[in-house]
Amino acid sequence: MVYRYIFFILFLWSCKEVKAQESMLTDVSYPYLEKLIAAAKVNYPKMKVYDHTIKIAKMNVSKAKLDWLNILSFIYLYNPSSTNNTTSANNSILSGFQAGFSLSIGSILQKPGMVKAAKEEVALAKLGQEEYTLSIEAQVQQRYFMYVQTQALLNWKTKDLQHIESSIKDLKYKFEKGEETFENYNKGLTAYSAGVQSKIQTEGAYLLAKSNLEEIIGAKLETIK
Repeated sequence: MVYRYIFFILFLWSCKEVKAQESMLTDVSYPYLEKLIAAAKVNYPKMKVYDHTIKIAKMNVSKAKLDWLNILSFIYLYNPSSTNNTTSANNSILSGFQAGFSLSIGSILQKPGMVKAAKEEVALAKLGQEEYTLSIEAQVQQRYFMYVQTQALLNWKTKDLQHIESSIKDLKYKFEKGEETFENYNKGLTAYSAGVQSKIQTEGAYLLAKSNLEEIIGAKLETIK
């Protein structure tokens, strides 16, 4: 009877704690979440890849525009004067340096399309960055909420285990005085062991959630203030 009474008190205490902490929403900080998202946008490697991709695409646009100069080619020839008297009259007109320009009609027709294609590459790179920005925001939110959830569970199980420890001490004291049976004392130890195992499992889930969140923001949570 004493065993049942103790665990009835434990049950009532647990219900009181659950009522007081039935929601994790009070632990969610949206200003802090925004800081985490901002850190991920700066630190996550794939975000940097998109930055460099856009820079390269813009450089290709500038290159395509400057390539207009390649359409116009400068040509020069050197024709030395002949010393042969029989041909000097014919060579006098074409002797010395000759210069000129040539235009590539094919290149002229292709250039507008090349410039447009380069600009499209910039647009595609920006769209890719925008899409991944939305994705990384969602990923940070999901990982943050999982982190807060496991943290709340760990806090709850820690308090629960502390109360079980207190009850076990009381059971042990009464057992040693002969006021409680070994069976009830052993059941109390079993409940305590289950509580320890549950806490350890939650600690592992908490550490994993923390690691997953830190992986995507590229920094330790302790450094984000």
